[in-house]
Amino acid sequence: MTDILDFNDLPARIDDEDALEELLSRPSQALIDDLSQLEGDIMILGVGGKIGPTLARLAKRAAPAKRIIGVARFSDASVKHRLESWGIETIACDLLERDQVNALPETPNVIYMAGKKFGTEIDSSFAWAMNTFVPGLVAEKFRASRIVVFSTLCVYPFGPVVSHGWDESVEPKPVGDYANSCVGRERTFQYFSHKHGTPGRIIRLNYAIDMRYGVLFDIARWVKNSQPIKVETGHASVIWQGDSSSQIIRALLHCTAPTTPLNVGGPELASVRMLAHEFANRYGIEPIFEGEEAPDAWVNNSLQAQRLFGYPVVPLGRMIDWVADWVDRDMPIHEKPTGYEVRDGKF
Repeated sequence: MTDILDFNDLPARIDDEDALEELLSRPSQALIDDLSQLEGDIMILGVGGKIGPTLARLAKRAAPAKRIIGVARFSDASVKHRLESWGIETIACDLLERDQVNALPETPNVIYMAGKKFGTEIDSSFAWAMNTFVPGLVAEKFRASRIVVFSTLCVYPFGPVVSHGWDESVEPKPVGDYANSCVGRERTFQYFSHKHGTPGRIIRLNYAIDMRYGVLFDIARWVKNSQPIKVETGHASVIWQGDSSSQIIRALLHCTAPTTPLNVGGPELASVRMLAHEFANRYGIEPIFEGEEAPDAWVNNSLQAQRLFGYPVVPLGRMIDWVADWVDRDMPIHEKPTGYEVRDGKF
């Protein structure tokens, strides 16, 4: 095993959470090469979520000489300690508080991960504040930085499954409070990018895969527990979280002024029915399906990202194998369903 993410060195299984987090944060040679060309340190805002810790560790492993600064509330102190054990500096900050945001150190490169999705329907005002007000504070503070912003494929309208998928030129047509507030986040960063000439990228992320959550995990667990699998949303694009994190960090070298969107996701559109049968074959049971496939879904293409970054290192088949084994062994999980099957925008 090497310290470089390479297809020929991928493990057959992922033994435990330590091994998982090591693999998620193992840099590719392409990421190492890109960060050697990037000037300045990197600040990650909203580092305390599902993706943040391993993305920060990935950046540090790829560029050990750079300061990687993780910013969050850190309501879970263990996340802070874990980041610091990896050589990442931490700053506790409530991004809703203007004075705390303005007190953050100037940093040439910013990755913005903060936001609110699940529970939006319960407290929509908080989701809108996190997804539209905070971006304004951040964009004003870091007007002189490069800013790469997490967004979502949910800003797009549903598209026909038989098409090539929506590219970045398609205008958003959001459904529900969450997706509308995400368009608000994009528009806020776009406004300040126009105003100040701030270079950036808005990452419209398809479904990132970790063994503890994600589309593949959801389907595998439903199959193993003999729960019905809704197939109205019959297709989804998935990408190994380590690959998506790498592309997002590398996007710092491909910022535009004004900022522009970039789709990041898997190169193929996977059938939910096919995935369920793959897991069912491993578990020796029959999958249970509910409904029929609709002709449309959230379908976008990642050709622009593929031209910039190449194909993901981890293929779909290997992700299926890893998730099937992880779920079969009842390994730790996040208990955060993806909600990929939701079609009314209510998360």
